[in-house]
Amino acid sequence: MAIRLLLTLCLILSITACKRRRPAAQETEEESPRLSSIVHVSDPRTSSQLISGWHDIEQNSWRWTSGKFSVMLRPPRRAAEDGAMLWLRFAIPAPVIAKLKAVALSATVNGAMPLPAESYTQSGDFVYTRAVPPRVLGGESVRIDFSLDKSLAATETDHRELGIVVTAVGLESK
Repeated sequence: MAIRLLLTLCLILSITACKRRRPAAQETEEESPRLSSIVHVSDPRTSSQLISGWHDIEQNSWRWTSGKFSVMLRPPRRAAEDGAMLWLRFAIPAPVIAKLKAVALSATVNGAMPLPAESYTQSGDFVYTRAVPPRVLGGESVRIDFSLDKSLAATETDHRELGIVVTAVGLESK
């Protein structure tokens, strides 16, 4: 009985000792990182998806936009069949509303699909949400171009055109 137990133990040890560990996959310089469906504008890993109209990160969490700004997103799974929901989390600071009185935000998907605008007449935090039809979500990436009907012009003290303050943008499955 002891010999059988000893042989069984030796067999188990020899099986586990022969297993090779596979090296972990590492991203090389030639490989580009995969696009994300959700971009937190303060995340340096997805900052390359912020195409145009974005100012520098402020307070490690948000960015001002210009009057027109664009982002590249990866469509979620099955988006080409089911469509997706586009959302943009943003704030309109009180000085913007005080000066402009109202701001309308709209978006265009892949340069061909305009989404309805929404008008904002108060300062505060908002989420712009729109359904995106499947016919424009068939590729590996989706370009979203946002547009404001009004923005603050650059001044002597701040040379930036200022639109809204954004924290995140994304495409999610319906």
